[in-house]
Amino acid sequence: WRVEKLADVLQQLREAAPDVAGRPRVIAIDGRGGAGKSTLVERMRALVPASGVVHTDDVAWNQAYFDWGELMVESILRPLHQGKAVDFRPPAWIQHDRPGAIRVAAGADIVWVEGTGIIREEFAPWIDASIWVQGDLDEQERRLVARDGDSAAQRQHIAAWLAEELPLMLREQPWTTATVVVAGTTELDVDPDTELVVAPGVSRRRPCAASE
Repeated sequence: WRVEKLADVLQQLREAAPDVAGRPRVIAIDGRGGAGKSTLVERMRALVPASGVVHTDDVAWNQAYFDWGELMVESILRPLHQGKAVDFRPPAWIQHDRPGAIRVAAGADIVWVEGTGIIREEFAPWIDASIWVQGDLDEQERRLVARDGDSAAQRQHIAAWLAEELPLMLREQPWTTATVVVAGTTELDVDPDTELVVAPGVSRRRPCAASE
C-alpha cells in the first residue's frame, strides 16, 4: 500500500478511458457494505464539481439486493452513454410512493456510480474506470452498526445481505478488475482531504465500449 494524491488517482481514472467524448466518463466505486464507498465518492465528487452521482442503493430500493442489472443498464448507463440526462423513478419508488427521482444532468464531466455490486461482468462494457474499496471486516461491521443500528431486525437484514453479497463477491472478484484499489481503513499517515491509500499495480483499461 502507498499514499497517493487524490488528484493523481483521478488522473489515473481518466487515463483508463482516454477516448471518451460526447458523454461523461462513467466511473464505478464498489466495495463491501461499510467499506467507505459513500465517503470516498463525496471526496471524488468534490474534486470534480461538474460530476454527478448515482447510488445503486437507490436503484435497488425495495428490490432484491443485487437483481437490478437491467434497471441500471437501461435507465442509467445507456442514457449516460448516449450523452443524455438521467431522470428515473424506479418501479418500486412508484409502487411505494417514494418522492423524487434519480437525476443526473446532461453535460457532466464524470458520473460516479457507487454501490456494492457495480463492478461486475454485466456492467463492464458500460464502465470506463473503477475503484474497489478494500475494507477491514471488523471495521465494516462496526460502521454498519453505527450507521443502521443493532436491532434484531437489522441483524437479520445484515445476515440476509451477506447471504447474497458473499457469493457475488466470490463469483465476480471485483478487486481483480478495478482500475484502482483503495484502502477503506489504514494505519498509514494520510491526509483525508487530499490523499488516498492505494494498492500498487498497473492501470487497467476498460475491456470494450458499450453499444450506444
